[in-house]
Amino acid sequence: MRTSSDQFGSYPSLVDRGVLVTGGGSGIGASMVTRLAEIGAQVGFVDIDADSSAALVEAIKAQGRRHEPVFRKVDITDLAALNAAIAGISDKIGPIRGLINNAANDTRHRIEEVTPEAWRAALSVNLDHQFFAAKAVAAEMRAAGGGAIVNMGSMSWRVGLDTLSAYVTAKAGIEGLTNGLARELGPDRIRVNCITPGFIRTERQVKLWLTPELEKEIFAGQCLNELIEPEYVANLAAFLLSDDARMCTSGVFPVNAGWI
Repeated sequence: MRTSSDQFGSYPSLVDRGVLVTGGGSGIGASMVTRLAEIGAQVGFVDIDADSSAALVEAIKAQGRRHEPVFRKVDITDLAALNAAIAGISDKIGPIRGLINNAANDTRHRIEEVTPEAWRAALSVNLDHQFFAAKAVAAEMRAAGGGAIVNMGSMSWRVGLDTLSAYVTAKAGIEGLTNGLARELGPDRIRVNCITPGFIRTERQVKLWLTPELEKEIFAGQCLNELIEPEYVANLAAFLLSDDARMCTSGVFPVNAGWI
């Protein structure tokens, strides 16, 4: 059941604050961009899908929000291009005080089909960019007096989903990355947390994976028998970026309806 965004909380500390979202053109990322724009943040985002991203920018412009999102098309596995895109967004929205490392690809893969090149590519798209995006924004967060980073993990490795070996390896690694960055960046007042979603009802997940059988399995695992809409992940991300979460760091926060 979808809830009107005007029923959700707002965070004055995020108004006019520069926030970067990777993979912000669709799915959970688009909900994050939309939610942050509603709050009044200056949002920049990167994505490889220019058409969906342009449509998102136009939709938010039509809502008359305080700031128009800034989009840059980039392949996040091209780290030089990612760094250039982040620098360009920072030039437009000011110092980046918040980062959501959201971009990922959960394409299924059987063990016998995975080559060394495919393994490396899967870790590149699901893990590597999170570290390098954090590295790219750390200096300006430090100069601005602090910031917050939210890394998107997944509960998939905890429940042992199959045909996803490279993906779940990356997602498990993100929790370790979160702890390492939180420790190293903490003295600079930069907080780092991880969100681990369950099955989120995005257009991609519904189109590719959601069947009556899977829905039955999901509801058997969850405490709440309701599919999770992406805005609930966005709500938690906004909180973790805000000053309301000032003493939250090195944490792992699930949005999985109590999947046991």
